[in-house]
Amino acid sequence: MVSVSGVRGRVGDGLTPEVIAQFAAGFGAWALQQARAAGKETASIVVGRDSRVSGQMFHRVVVSALESVGCQVLDVGMAPTPTIQLAVEHNHAAGGLAITASHNPIEWNALKFISPTGLFLDPVESAAMRSIVEGVIPRATWDKLGSTTSVSDAVDFHISQILKLGFIDVKAIRARKFKVALDCVRGAGGAFMPRLLDELGCDVTGINLETDGKFPHAPEPVPENLGELEALVSRAGAEVGFAVDPDVDRLALVSEKGRAIGEDYTLALAAKVVLQHRPGPVVTNLSTSRIVDDIAEEAGRKVVRAPVGEVNVATRMRSEGAPVGGEGNGGVILTEMHLGRDAPVGAAIILQLLLEEKRTLSEIVASYPRYSIVKDKLDRPKA
Repeated sequence: MVSVSGVRGRVGDGLTPEVIAQFAAGFGAWALQQARAAGKETASIVVGRDSRVSGQMFHRVVVSALESVGCQVLDVGMAPTPTIQLAVEHNHAAGGLAITASHNPIEWNALKFISPTGLFLDPVESAAMRSIVEGVIPRATWDKLGSTTSVSDAVDFHISQILKLGFIDVKAIRARKFKVALDCVRGAGGAFMPRLLDELGCDVTGINLETDGKFPHAPEPVPENLGELEALVSRAGAEVGFAVDPDVDRLALVSEKGRAIGEDYTLALAAKVVLQHRPGPVVTNLSTSRIVDDIAEEAGRKVVRAPVGEVNVATRMRSEGAPVGGEGNGGVILTEMHLGRDAPVGAAIILQLLLEEKRTLSEIVASYPRYSIVKDKLDRPKA
């Protein structure tokens, strides 16, 4: 299945090494073409993956495909998708490839295409790249092949940038010593979230922190999949529960009462904090409930709606000068960090919310109207 931002499918049934190699090489050729048009001789591509069992195999394929067209590969290894996006910007790379099927079941994997800006490809960029994929991909001769450099500090850099956010009172959060329950669903978050929360002085009780990709439950962080975390919050006496998906771009919250509050509240509550410290509107998509509107109205700001799709929200945020935005699926985008959904950033902002409000999470949620929004998935009709 091919979309604007990537290609995905069931491993061995539609998504094969051959398919991944074709798209990775085509993306590399497109990125190299863009780099040369900008006066550069080479193109560096950041490559990373989540913890899926098929990820290592596809990772080797992607690296080889990029080298075959003459790209220089910056290999960040297993890392959250937002870490990969940030690494593209930080290293002034020509693009990035994230090997992840995000919240999809264990049998799926995917390739996500990242532009030099750190955003996913827009429709124009995607069409240009796909025209290369569907044609004859120009390969490098023996003396122009690319090479690979390991980048071991991508996660460290990401964490350091979160701790430098001006409105996050790291010192006060550390002093508060929040009790946090954490479920990383055995995804890439297991190598990131405990480290971030430790840096923030939290007392963490975690489950599914292994990074072997063997998801213990459906990996999408929606209430029906958070029963184990809800029980952990109650058992540990935690003040908040954090659940992330396998590539750590979505964040779900469980209150101190051991109840998942719904994915719409992640963005809304994060926006509540950001709007107290930064000017501008909130941008969200058309599948987000009115809770975001209530938060924005409370701060005297407007809400701008964009079509569904992270790149649509991010692009609109940039044009509107919005400090915060995202999607009602637990995706928080903070402009001053980078224009991509970032669960670790969302977690830090929620801790700041609890610090500032001096109320429990359930009390904060109860102070707003409760909305219902129905989201369902339909099978794609066969041609």
